[in-house]
Amino acid sequence: MYSTTDFRNGLKIEIDGIPYIIVEFQHVNPGKGSAFCRTRLKNLKTGQVLDKTYKSGEKVDKPDIDPRTLQFLYSTGDDYNFMDTSTYDQFAIQKKNLGGAELFMKENAEVEVLFHNGEAITVELPMFVNLQVTETDPGVRGDTASGGTKPATVETGAVVKVPLYLEQGEIIKIDTRTKEFVERAKS
Repeated sequence: MYSTTDFRNGLKIEIDGIPYIIVEFQHVNPGKGSAFCRTRLKNLKTGQVLDKTYKSGEKVDKPDIDPRTLQFLYSTGDDYNFMDTSTYDQFAIQKKNLGGAELFMKENAEVEVLFHNGEAITVELPMFVNLQVTETDPGVRGDTASGGTKPATVETGAVVKVPLYLEQGEIIKIDTRTKEFVERAKS
């Protein structure tokens, strides 16, 4: 069991048998009355967001979540298919449960899939991914790192703002939490 003092962004908790992740939290200590904690929770199965307030010291359950490293195989319509490379078991997760992770998954890439009671529910990407720029406006002589940004499409289809000097075909490092350009990838 977790107490409200354990709350932090990214903590996974269980409410009425459903796994949630804490997106935001705020401890409030009013001048009059008892302290409490405001939270914004995201349902890991459906993606719905819930605002909930807890009294200070209140307990919540730990979810039965089993993270496994799986290989992303392919997508068909709204289903994204993954395979456990040790047992060759395959699992499908619907696009609505990926929360935008599909924008940064290349085929055959290894990702962490969260299972709740034996059911694959969502994907957790690594903090950074390296992807190739497939389409962007050409860089012009004199463009510098501090000059501004332009949109660039990467190999997975995601559109990311990049500095003006980047060219098509370059490999870039992207922060999957903020979905922003970090730097050119080291070769």
